[in-house]
Amino acid sequence: MAFPDIQSFMRLLEQRGELLRVTTPVSRELEITEIADRMVKQGGPALLFENVTGSDYPVAIGLLGTKERVALTLGVDDLDGLAEKVRALIDLSGGGSKLGLLSNVTKLRDAMNLPPRRVRNAPVQEVVWRGDEVDLSKIPVLKCWPLDGGPFVTLPLVITKDPETGERNMGMYRVQVMSKNSTGMHWQRHKTGTKHLEKARKLGQRLEVAVAIGGDPALIYAATAPLPPVPGLDEFALAGYLRGQRYPVARGVTVDLDVPANAEFVLEGYVDPSEDWVMEGPFGDHTGFYTLPDLYPHFHVTAVTMRRNPVYPATIVGRPPMEDAYLIEASERLFLPAAQLIIPEIVDYHMPPAGVAHNLVFVSIKKSYPGQAYKVANGLFGLGQMMFAKVIVVLDEDVPVTDFGAVWREVTRKAVPGRDTLTTRGPIDVLDHSSRGWGYGGKLIIDATTKRPEEVGSAASSRPDQAGDVLSPEGFTPRAAHDLPTFDGVLAQRQTPDGYWLVALHKTRAGQARDLAAAFAAHPAAQGIRHLLICDDQTDVNDLQDVWWTILNNIDAERDVWVQGELLAWDGAQKIPEEGFVREWPPKIVMDQGVVDRVDRLWNVYGLPESLR
Repeated sequence: MAFPDIQSFMRLLEQRGELLRVTTPVSRELEITEIADRMVKQGGPALLFENVTGSDYPVAIGLLGTKERVALTLGVDDLDGLAEKVRALIDLSGGGSKLGLLSNVTKLRDAMNLPPRRVRNAPVQEVVWRGDEVDLSKIPVLKCWPLDGGPFVTLPLVITKDPETGERNMGMYRVQVMSKNSTGMHWQRHKTGTKHLEKARKLGQRLEVAVAIGGDPALIYAATAPLPPVPGLDEFALAGYLRGQRYPVARGVTVDLDVPANAEFVLEGYVDPSEDWVMEGPFGDHTGFYTLPDLYPHFHVTAVTMRRNPVYPATIVGRPPMEDAYLIEASERLFLPAAQLIIPEIVDYHMPPAGVAHNLVFVSIKKSYPGQAYKVANGLFGLGQMMFAKVIVVLDEDVPVTDFGAVWREVTRKAVPGRDTLTTRGPIDVLDHSSRGWGYGGKLIIDATTKRPEEVGSAASSRPDQAGDVLSPEGFTPRAAHDLPTFDGVLAQRQTPDGYWLVALHKTRAGQARDLAAAFAAHPAAQGIRHLLICDDQTDVNDLQDVWWTILNNIDAERDVWVQGELLAWDGAQKIPEEGFVREWPPKIVMDQGVVDRVDRLWNVYGLPESLR
């Protein structure tokens, strides 16, 4: 099903009972975030805030807040249907017979839907602000978290054109409102927008930019998708394929760029590469930590166009699970066939929410020779944005990669620390705060596949279970917390039946985590333990998702994961200058308690279900 625009999608959600209207006045500063955060974490409905203080426009949020709603926007019954849709497009086989060729006609017709189509009358250009009329404060842009540097557009479709080739790009880069007519432009060093700006700088010209807000929800998804660099394939083309019809675009009123004709708002303007960059941030990011302030390009808004009665769509990011987890899952399904074309032994893969996309990848394979797990993992590191992956766990084909607990149980059964773990280095997401350098750090491969004789014989260990094909934690009984050893700074700890020892540490000195690991590994309580997970003092050791989320955010795998005795130690505690860590350590995102209390008081006034409070 193709939706003409986001408002038609909202109407369908409301008919299905998946969108609730809130008529009570709400603040765009923190209050909407607190309500929406509770809703998405419980799989609740999308929300339409009709009375936003200081703005004439309503705010819609959580529209893609479940995997079922994402599947609905992309025209499939479930997200696995995306893989089949792409597999059908790229498999143009059928032999040389007339019948074989005719079998491809439908697929080729789908492919012909890729190019966008130009329209003259665009709903998004019904109202136009130019020059002094431009006032971004009239648009209900949200301040999401207490330490945010200001209001941020969180669902922006940022459109640029290569100054040399004319090829379009659309990406979802956060946009911080700086004044009534300017914003920051968060183009990271790996992003296409940065490359376009650099080309404009060399040519001595401004780079035109358009920021669309809204449109067909399939286009919103497409802006987040990690598209391969295939000529003619851009985000408009992907949205056209997903919706089964060419995407409508219009020429901007002050920029020579195609913009989605069915968007709600479009900000038009330019970035001048000769200008000094502006300080942008902090921002409560999808990692669940704040991204600290840094210098980014300055976007000057020359015009704002909109519908006569627009809705402002938004999302929030922060501690997982969040709405972006379902967009990530859609991309997994969409690009699985392409990954299998390049690495055919891949059966499935998954990026769990605790890994906030790049930090953790589970991949199952059909294994037929020794070392194949490392071949697959290194192949994944070379695939597009998978280069940012921090930890890759490789599993046998019968292991369900979406079962978080099952995967980690398989790791304790089949991966011997040291023998079946390998660290390397490479590009890291620039939002990663723990890496050895900005955008550069350590990576970890865990081979949790069934071992072949060649892979076992090299193990140098006195433990008899390390010479076999499969480790067996059966019979291991975790010790109660009061029977575990004490150590300076340990606030809480527990062991799990599958061989993990979880520790919350209040760190006060250099080397404290390594000293802890040495003491615990040598203690009798370590017998049967495979992994020691050392977390910061804000981590709930009784919440496995919270533990892994903290660990994966706070490690550089080369520096912070090591073999200690017979176990693998993971140092997910905060790094400090005395240890040679010179970068500033960001805080975790926590909502202001006053806002939490206000939302608690007004929950029934908002008219929201008590069960989702």
